[in-house]
Amino acid sequence: MDVIFYLFAATVTIGGLLTSIAIWSPRATWIRVTASLLAVLFLPLSYIGFASLLSKPKPKNLAWLERNVEKAAVLGASFEEGVAIYLWLRLDNTLAPRYYVLPWNQSAAEKLEETMEAAVKTNTSVIIIKPFSKDVFEQWGDLNIKIVPPATLPMKPPRFPARIFNPRSPNI
Repeated sequence: MDVIFYLFAATVTIGGLLTSIAIWSPRATWIRVTASLLAVLFLPLSYIGFASLLSKPKPKNLAWLERNVEKAAVLGASFEEGVAIYLWLRLDNTLAPRYYVLPWNQSAAEKLEETMEAAVKTNTSVIIIKPFSKDVFEQWGDLNIKIVPPATLPMKPPRFPARIFNPRSPNI
């Protein structure tokens, strides 16, 4: 299941608990009815809010669960000079790419762009080591970027000699 589903389920549960507290409290009937209506309006609004977050880049500062990621493959990058660096990353041991935004840093943007151009020319890939580490980007303003050559394919076993069927051969 997706993380968004669990967040939405937690939101529904908390909203339901708060609504039940409001309904069962010794208040006037109109307050309890209003609490129920607000809970009914809260559910679609929270769903729309979570769904809209899916298309937006996650700021590097909010990548709390990804802090311990050792490396991430760079699938794409976009630069908005003076504003931000947008990255499509495939985190270590995941298949789905994720979209992140980093604060603008001139030297990091230049290094990333040069490394990506070199990787395209040599048909290799680019990885960032510890992409969400606070120390690397905030203190030195740099990304730990490496070009990684493609994995070598295993050697094929030697071919067996072809067996030819000859119906006239005495060794049948």
